[in-house]
Amino acid sequence: METYHYRLKLFVEWCEAEGIDEVSELDGWDFERYETYRRGHDLSPVTLRGEMQTLLNFIEYLERIEAVDEGTSDKIDPPATTREQESSDEKLAADEAHRLLDYYREHQHGTRRHVLLELFWHTGARMGAVRGLDRRDFDPEDQFIAFVHRPETGTTLKNKARGERLVSLSDTVTEAIQAYLRNPNRWDKHDEYGREPLVTTRQGRLSTNTTRRICYEMTLPCTYGDCPHGKDPMACDWTNPNEASKCPSSRSPHRIRTGSITWQLNCGLPPSVVSERVNASPEVLRDHYDKAAEREEMEERRRSFNNRLTFSNS
Repeated sequence: METYHYRLKLFVEWCEAEGIDEVSELDGWDFERYETYRRGHDLSPVTLRGEMQTLLNFIEYLERIEAVDEGTSDKIDPPATTREQESSDEKLAADEAHRLLDYYREHQHGTRRHVLLELFWHTGARMGAVRGLDRRDFDPEDQFIAFVHRPETGTTLKNKARGERLVSLSDTVTEAIQAYLRNPNRWDKHDEYGREPLVTTRQGRLSTNTTRRICYEMTLPCTYGDCPHGKDPMACDWTNPNEASKCPSSRSPHRIRTGSITWQLNCGLPPSVVSERVNASPEVLRDHYDKAAEREEMEERRRSFNNRLTFSNS
């Protein structure tokens, strides 16, 4: 809903700027001009297609309630994308994730940022699944986390009951969660339903916006080393929690998930096992992650063996 609201808000603002006050005024030329306007904002093909597809869906709705003429939606033609374009290469790379984890394990062990990075990276879970975890979902003895669909008390899984699963944890991740639960700076809170969240805020459970903000903040590359963009971290606006998303190298929860899945496949886990851990179908893994994993394996082979494949004329 947030995504749809944002996309349609952009269209409404454009209409206002163009003096279009009624949906009944819209015609095919307006849709063409709007697509050209958005294309000029250097959007990726997938983002542009998503925006135009949302607009198409909205106009189809207006047709159903007879707010616009029948056939108006036929005048919107979302641009086609290739499979390669739909499979984004932007992710938290494994080497970056490992440097971040090394830093947090040594310098911020058991903090909220640390435990969130461990959970996102090692489970490959979606943001909603992580923020919906309760303390009772963590089993330190058998070392697993349980993702449970609880729509009646405010937290859901994308695939509902079919998304429920147990995900095993390593010793390191288990110890990190235990350290966080012992951390005196952790807020021992319940949410509005009386549930005890695993990861908390002063108010109770993490909100979607707070979770996303923390992910951008905790993946800033200047956390563990020099800024790759030539900025002084002490003077950089991107180190402000509310500005961290503007750093080209910070990553959203989805991009951490993308990197995690690619990493798990690169580690040799069978796609069927990764599919169960991250709650994504084998077809999705094949279309969106196998290609990235294969490419990274090729780069590793290139580094290891290319010098052996050269020859000299002398």
